[in-house]
Amino acid sequence: MTPACKLLKQKNIAYTLHEYIHDSNSTNSYGLEAVEKLALPAQEVFKTLLISDSKNYYVAILPVSHQLNLKKVASILGCKKLTLADAKVAQRLTGFVVGGISPIGQKKRLKTVIDCTAQHYTKIYVSGGRRGLDIGLNPMDLSLLLDAEFADLIDEKNGEI
Repeated sequence: MTPACKLLKQKNIAYTLHEYIHDSNSTNSYGLEAVEKLALPAQEVFKTLLISDSKNYYVAILPVSHQLNLKKVASILGCKKLTLADAKVAQRLTGFVVGGISPIGQKKRLKTVIDCTAQHYTKIYVSGGRRGLDIGLNPMDLSLLLDAEFADLIDEKNGEI
């Protein structure tokens, strides 16, 4: 049981587990591999990205099929400029490996924003804390658990990836 599952169970939040065998040779991103192997709609599967303003780290949760607009998120968080966190730093801060970074149960709780499209669904899927494991849960439960706000995070000009 991952830290994400333990926290959800402790907080009595309803969730479902969705496992698949991760293919280390896959050319898809981790999120798109989950979409394919779990046969889920891409707009309902969300990735967890760590971002930084060089002093602080934050978490952005958005559909796996889209790119993050760092300028939008910087504005939302009141930062001048944001960059994606280095993979090693992300792993150290969260306690999860890249491709399995869950927004739930991280070693250090970071300010989190969730793309507003999540509110369109009764269930979204996020990493469960290891490669090959996704958790399905209500986006409102996720927001309350993480004390996260919903906002427009998607880079529209780059569209889907």
